Amino acid sequence: GTSRQIPQTIIIGVRKGGTRALLEMLDIHPNIVVAATEVHFFDWDENYVKGIDWYRSLMPFSYGNQITIEKTPGYFTSPQAPERIHDMNSSIKLLLILRDPTERVISDYTQVYYNRIESHKPVQLFEDIVIKNGALNTKYKAIQRSLYDVHMEKWLKHFSLDQIHIVDGNTLIKDPLPELQKVERFLNLPSRIMSSNFYFNQTKGFYCIRSDGRERCLHESKGRPHPLVNNTVLEQLYSYFREHNAKFYRMVNHSFDWH
Repeated sequence: GTSRQIPQTIIIGVRKGGTRALLEMLDIHPNIVVAATEVHFFDWDENYVKGIDWYRSLMPFSYGNQITIEKTPGYFTSPQAPERIHDMNSSIKLLLILRDPTERVISDYTQVYYNRIESHKPVQLFEDIVIKNGALNTKYKAIQRSLYDVHMEKWLKHFSLDQIHIVDGNTLIKDPLPELQKVERFLNLPSRIMSSNFYFNQTKGFYCIRSDGRERCLHESKGRPHPLVNNTVLEQLYSYFREHNAKFYRMVNHSFDWH
C-alpha cells in the first residue's frame, strides 16, 4: 500500500542553518517520511533536465497519510529554485531554517576548512578570507549566502508568506521541542513529537534523538567547534548584516535574536 510521492513539503535551506538536524528530528513523526540524501533537483540544471519522474524515484516509499519531505539547503540561494518548485506545486509548504547570519558565515567557513584539511588542501585563516585590503570581502560566497533578505525576495515572488514557515535554527539546537511543535502545526499534523524524544549529549554539546527504542546523534561533522574570530572582524560582519536583517524582519513580519 505504499508508493513514492513527490514531496508535499521541502526544506529549502539555509546551508549551515540546521537543515539536517531539522530533517532528522521531523523524521520522528509517524506521518512524515524523509528523503535520505540531498537531491539538488531544483538548483542543479543537470538534475532538473532529468525530469519529475527521476525526482520522484529518489523519494522514499510512503503511505497515503504520510507527508514526504526532502531537504536541499542550496535551494534557498538558487535563482531558479523558487520558480521551478512553484511550477511543480504552487500550493506546496516550504520550511526555511535560519540562524544568526554571522554565525552561519563562520559555520560555512568551518565546514570548508575541515573538508580542505581532510583532502590535504591548503587552508586560509577566516580573517584572511573575510577581509580584503582592509575592507569586508562582501563577494565571499559565505557572506552572500547570509543575505537572507536578498534571497527571500525571490521566494516571495512565487509563494505567499503563509506557505513558508521559518524555523529558528539557534532555538532548535538549544530547545528543539517548541520549534518542532510549530512545524507540526504548520503542516497540520497531529502532535506526536515529545520531549522524551530528545536527550542532551554532554560530549557533543547538542541534543540527540531517541525514537523507536533507538538513540542517534547527528554525524560527527555537525557541531564542530568554530574558530575564535577577531572581535573587530566580528563587529564588521554584525554591522554589515544589520541592515539586511532589519529588511528581512520587515519582509517576514518577525524579528530574530540576531546580532
